[in-house]
Amino acid sequence: MKVLIAGATGLIGSEMVRQYHHKNVAVNYLTTCKGKIVSIKNYNGFYWDPKEGEINLKCFDGISAIINLAGASISKRWTTSYKKELFLSRINSLRTLHKALLNVDRGNIASIVSSSAIGVYPTSLINLYTEDEKEVDTGFLGDLVKAWENEMDAFKDLGLKVVKIRIGLVLSSKGGALPEMSRPINYYVGAAFGTGKQWQSWIYISDLARMFLFVIEKGLQGVYNGVAPNPVTNSKLTKEIADTLNKPLLLPNIPQIVMKVLLGEMASILFASQRVSSKKIEENGFVFRYQNISCALEASLKIKTENAQVTSQGSEYR
Repeated sequence: MKVLIAGATGLIGSEMVRQYHHKNVAVNYLTTCKGKIVSIKNYNGFYWDPKEGEINLKCFDGISAIINLAGASISKRWTTSYKKELFLSRINSLRTLHKALLNVDRGNIASIVSSSAIGVYPTSLINLYTEDEKEVDTGFLGDLVKAWENEMDAFKDLGLKVVKIRIGLVLSSKGGALPEMSRPINYYVGAAFGTGKQWQSWIYISDLARMFLFVIEKGLQGVYNGVAPNPVTNSKLTKEIADTLNKPLLLPNIPQIVMKVLLGEMASILFASQRVSSKKIEENGFVFRYQNISCALEASLKIKTENAQVTSQGSEYR
């Protein structure tokens, strides 16, 4: 099997490449940086520029599925101009892929799997959201995800199976939100946000990477939640991070107004509450290896802690 990944050099994409090579799955990948293009066994890079609709059509040679992770990070202040970039980076990437597929032999390409986000679900402290939920969050993220997912539907006209994976909080020691959340706790200034009662649906990065390949191998289509089976509240998550790092929580919860002053509208993602179900993907046979937050945090933070200890020990001999 060979897959094409848009976003293979990012946090999630890098984990996919590692796993897929272990399973002898070859990877073609798209990059906007010509300096990141390499061509080695089972790993070949191709240039694209979604802003200009430019793409090297050779990237489709021999592939059976496309994985799309392209899109600007939401973890940046949402100015008016950056909101536009968040939209266009997602829409233009999908349109560039769609237009390119009209000009190549699609005979062996069976499916496209694209990242999406649980931010499409409205904030609620009581609801448990499944993929069948029709109500969409009325804020910026709801609009963004809805437009993103609507654009994915265009690939159905090409005869491809379309899968949308709505990703929650991704836990990894190598990047994403967890290092940012754990840093203040490590320095004794960590605390939950607001009431701390807001739900956070999370997934360990290796499970997420496995999920993308799983839906391809099973020939699935439709929407699936990319979250682990056991969501936790923000207070619980904060406490579990502190326990894993063996650090106390000394400060009171951080008021929403404080974070809004610091981060602007982007602060809303810290206080949004989405308790999201993983039942659908499990009913299709997917088995999570990290089902509990404590196990996922130990796997994520243990590496970081051990590396810090090695660095500290090494400094004694310099």
